[in-house]
Amino acid sequence: MNASPEHQRVLLEIAELDRRIQQAERARTRPEHAARITELAGIRQEQLRELTALTGLLEDARAELKRLESDVTLAEQRRDRDAERLASASDPKQAQALEHEIESLGRRLSALADAELEVMGRVEDAEAAVNAQQALIDATNAEGSELTRKAKEAVAAATAEGERLTRDRAAVAGTIPPALLAEYERRAARGVGAGLLRRGVCEGCRMVLSGTDLTAVRRAAPDELASCPECGAILVRTEESGL
Repeated sequence: MNASPEHQRVLLEIAELDRRIQQAERARTRPEHAARITELAGIRQEQLRELTALTGLLEDARAELKRLESDVTLAEQRRDRDAERLASASDPKQAQALEHEIESLGRRLSALADAELEVMGRVEDAEAAVNAQQALIDATNAEGSELTRKAKEAVAAATAEGERLTRDRAAVAGTIPPALLAEYERRAARGVGAGLLRRGVCEGCRMVLSGTDLTAVRRAAPDELASCPECGAILVRTEESGL
């Protein structure tokens, strides 16, 4: 296939636009923050599971404290009733029995008070653990929200850039013969559509052409499409080619 050297040089501009369009598409579909956002989602799930476990411990401790408080209330009520009965008791045996029971209730209340203090400490520790875990979750959520915002902005910018580059490509592609554009796109679909031959190197794949290959390219007419033997790209020859 033949094409003027000027039209062949336009292929380099199209190839560069295609490269930038691909970059914009990668930025649109895989923003740089996506991996961290996914990682944060996993971290948040683990943190929520830990929060559930810590909340369960806190609820258990609060329930135990509530039970102890109820036991204290009942013991105090019984002690107060026995004290009233003792104050009006006339039977020595009854009075002695009430005194023993009041003493027993006193020991019971002392043990309950010690248990309350221990459980109250557990409640405070559990509350601190829950609050600390919630703070971690809040920090994770804040980072995730910020990165999501940045990712959305990056996607929007990449989308706009891709649309602009696509319009530019259409304008440039309209300046060369359709057959040449079709040939370029056929090759580009396989990998590299066109590359500058610079000092014996195909810039499409960075391959150094052998002496035999360079001789063949040198002998080709200026309007004849030369091909890279490695990547199959159209070799665009300029004064930089070193031919």
